[in-house]
Amino acid sequence: MASQRDFYDVLGVPRGASDDEIKRSFRKLAQQWHPDVNTSAEADTRFKEINEAYQVLSDPQRRQAYDMFGHAATGGASGGFDPFGAAGGAGGFQGGFQGFGDLFDTLFGGAAAGGRRPRVPTGSDLRYDLRLSFEESITGADKEIEFESLAVCPTCGGNGAEPGTNPVNCPKCNGSGELRNVRQTMLGQMINVTLCDQCRGSGKIVPTPCHTCHGEGRTHQKRKLRVTVPAGIDDGHQIRLSGEGEAAPRGGASGNLYVVAHVTAHPRLRRQETELYYDLSLSITQAALGARVRVPTAEGDEVVEIKPGTQAGSEIRLRGRGVPHLRRTGVRGDVHVMVDVRVPTKLSAKQRELLEALAAEMGETDSAEEVVEPDKAPGASGSRSKRSRRRDRNPGLRDRLRDAIS
Repeated sequence: MASQRDFYDVLGVPRGASDDEIKRSFRKLAQQWHPDVNTSAEADTRFKEINEAYQVLSDPQRRQAYDMFGHAATGGASGGFDPFGAAGGAGGFQGGFQGFGDLFDTLFGGAAAGGRRPRVPTGSDLRYDLRLSFEESITGADKEIEFESLAVCPTCGGNGAEPGTNPVNCPKCNGSGELRNVRQTMLGQMINVTLCDQCRGSGKIVPTPCHTCHGEGRTHQKRKLRVTVPAGIDDGHQIRLSGEGEAAPRGGASGNLYVVAHVTAHPRLRRQETELYYDLSLSITQAALGARVRVPTAEGDEVVEIKPGTQAGSEIRLRGRGVPHLRRTGVRGDVHVMVDVRVPTKLSAKQRELLEALAAEMGETDSAEEVVEPDKAPGASGSRSKRSRRRDRNPGLRDRLRDAIS
């Protein structure tokens, strides 16, 4: 059997032709090749071919299928091609629909037989914004929350029926909650499955509605819940409470409740996941001579020893003093103490005198002709003995300088 001509060629239009162009071309050709007008031997065949091409290309859904799969989508015998992977040919497709529900939904709407089934309505998800202190985010907490939502009707227990009566099977869907519509298409027999519009997918109807919820099975109620906040929760984290959202109409599955944490920032600490950062400002005497300072941690202040000679920009790490890990029990982050040395901008006469004396003791000068190389500066490696001898000659200078500047 000779192969079929392309439908666009039959009508003499390009593949991107508009609906109006297809209609005008069909009318012109139909008048030209109608057997009552054209008495040639091929008129009948050509007219049938033109009519078949127009029937496909004038229908948006059939045209889309033809553009995707060619003549195989029309059930013709020429291609021997099944777009769903089955060996095929004439007469449409009798199987192989699994996994192609999206295509059927696109072409025909609804669900195909063997494909995805309609979902029974469920309750809506809810959101609750929970305020937490920094300390609560570190240690965890049990919080009671109160909110209003649609909850199961206390009178009927959620089935929507007046006490003493019961729901009955829906007569329209026979209790299945689905409506099936079988029809013939260019791909063969198709079954569209939709939710029953009478029972809304529940399969039940309520002859005598509940006087409290009027058959809905849910009412607006104030609810209280206790929420366990895990240690280490951070700002913006969510806690999902399954099934604690809004109740669904007449016994469907309830939605979820999402509790969103809003953590108050610490006045001195910065948090990055499980790590805490603190900017420590030291005077030049504290950095040079050492000191004991208080440093905040996740669980309160802690005294830290500052070693003599601590440099600006150095970091002191307090291991295990940070934030607990949410998913690893017993694991905590660190506190990172970032050191900054504070240089005084204004000096009293006594402070200046002492600093100048210190500079003289260390062999420093402000003369432009005598520049000290950094690696040869007094106090660097190799000059310790000289500095020690100079300091020994004036043992009270260090204490007076510290008292004056600190």
